[in-house]
Amino acid sequence: MSRKTLVLALLFLLVSVLLVAQQPVERIDLNVIHKLKTAELGGGGGGFGGGRGAPRPVPIMETMYNLTDHYGPRLTNSPQFRAAGEWAVGQLKEWGLSNVHLEKWSTVPPPPAPGETTGGRAPRAAIPSWEMTGYEGAMVSPTYMPIIGYPQAWCGSTDGKVTGDAIMIANPATMADMDKLHGTLKGKIVLLGTGPLDLDFPDSALGARYTDTELKELVPEVLPTGGAGRGGFGRGGRGGPTLSDEEQRAFTARLATFWKEEGALVIVSSNATTRGSSGVVSASNGSPRNGDPTKNVPSVSVTAENFNRVARLLAHSVPVKLSFNIQTKFDMAQTDSFNVIAEIPGTSKANELVMVGGHFDSWHMGTGATDNGAGSAIAMEVMRILKASDLKMDRTVRMALWGGEEEGLLGSAAYVKEHFADPATMKTTSEHDGFAGYFNIDNGTGRIRGVYLQGNEMMRPIFEQWFAAIKDLTPGILTIRNTGGTDHQSFDAVGLPGFQFIQDPMDYDSRTHHTNMDTYERIQQADMEQMAIIEAFFVYQAATRPEKLPRKDLPAARGAGGRGGAGN
Repeated sequence: MSRKTLVLALLFLLVSVLLVAQQPVERIDLNVIHKLKTAELGGGGGGFGGGRGAPRPVPIMETMYNLTDHYGPRLTNSPQFRAAGEWAVGQLKEWGLSNVHLEKWSTVPPPPAPGETTGGRAPRAAIPSWEMTGYEGAMVSPTYMPIIGYPQAWCGSTDGKVTGDAIMIANPATMADMDKLHGTLKGKIVLLGTGPLDLDFPDSALGARYTDTELKELVPEVLPTGGAGRGGFGRGGRGGPTLSDEEQRAFTARLATFWKEEGALVIVSSNATTRGSSGVVSASNGSPRNGDPTKNVPSVSVTAENFNRVARLLAHSVPVKLSFNIQTKFDMAQTDSFNVIAEIPGTSKANELVMVGGHFDSWHMGTGATDNGAGSAIAMEVMRILKASDLKMDRTVRMALWGGEEEGLLGSAAYVKEHFADPATMKTTSEHDGFAGYFNIDNGTGRIRGVYLQGNEMMRPIFEQWFAAIKDLTPGILTIRNTGGTDHQSFDAVGLPGFQFIQDPMDYDSRTHHTNMDTYERIQQADMEQMAIIEAFFVYQAATRPEKLPRKDLPAARGAGGRGGAGN
């Protein structure tokens, strides 16, 4: 080795040592980790999910049962959502948590600021109470076939059982498309499409965990690029519509009026995504909430296989009659929603705050298990095991289960605006000053494999040390990438450190996300236990370290026209 090479090598080593020396050493109490594992898994040493012996009570799975089978689904402001919220309050109080309550927020959009105009765009609509109370669907001619389907959220009811000729039309995309259909839909049951859906043969596993190679591929980016996840399905990786949100709302509202004016009996849709075959129904809100949603034409999403049989018959000029009985119920007076709040008071820094949460609402076809009963159950479990372990934490730990996430992160955005800062002005509060960090889970049942740094490089040495202490639970992959579409974004939007964990994809994007298959059966107990321990440990660390978690620079004010992210 030449002298020059040796000198350069020594300089590089010296710089590396100095950089390491500058990084603060995180205080980690391994006994705390043991206490959290014991509180979650019990003292029997059976490992995640228990053994073959006598069954033990599993609080986190009882929480999942209540959120799904007992009270689900939890469409925002539905009777089921409200009942689940009341149950959660009672359970959290039973566990001895403090300041347990439902914190209300209004789904009614605020009036325009002085001088602000909408430019003719439709404002975001309020969210009324809505539930489906009955559904029957069938093809009755040329032969009988039951139709597997679900009414779309906020659609209206049929006048009892209605029967009509099926007609297939391309979904109108412009006002001119509507004009062409004038006078052709009266008394018809309308299938939206251009023919049978093209369904790929399901020749790969529906669910999978990240491989070591895939995890490593998340790491090397120097700058965040927005997308993340497996196979292009990560949060923030999907393309957006051509129209703006406001323009799309306006067009959807006009289309709803068009169906009513033209006398269509029922609107039927399906899809051919990876989640839209093999008997899976994938849908969300097929009806607008603008104006008077009680007047919306009944609409239903059906399985691709049932849809395709009708489409093929129509393509062969065979007349088809369909019959539906769709019953839904509105309560237009119920437009206030809520977030579920609970706390463990801090000791020496009680005015400073660490938060943990996930969104409480769901869509209405399954029971909202992976999206996001899992994240809600884990947040509740984090509070339970921290309290049961009697761990003293300097900062107050607050749990929040958010409403309205699926409609655009509305519950967390309202909470952040009320407590921390208004993104429009970026004027901060004293609570903003005392905020230490927020941790979120909203990617299904897959176990934690790491965390998205959300563009905050200052967190890397901190999280590296935290993950090093729990290497038996997770590899602790760190990626600088952002991940979007869930409630940590509301905190990040006002300069607060908010983080979403990297999770195994499982069958979230291939089967459960926004489908009728999002049920208790898709939840993996062992993964839930692992996530609860890790998230509780992260919350504990954030609540006891001498300094609050480092922050990125405060973002610029959005102005009155700024919008939040879309929920998932």
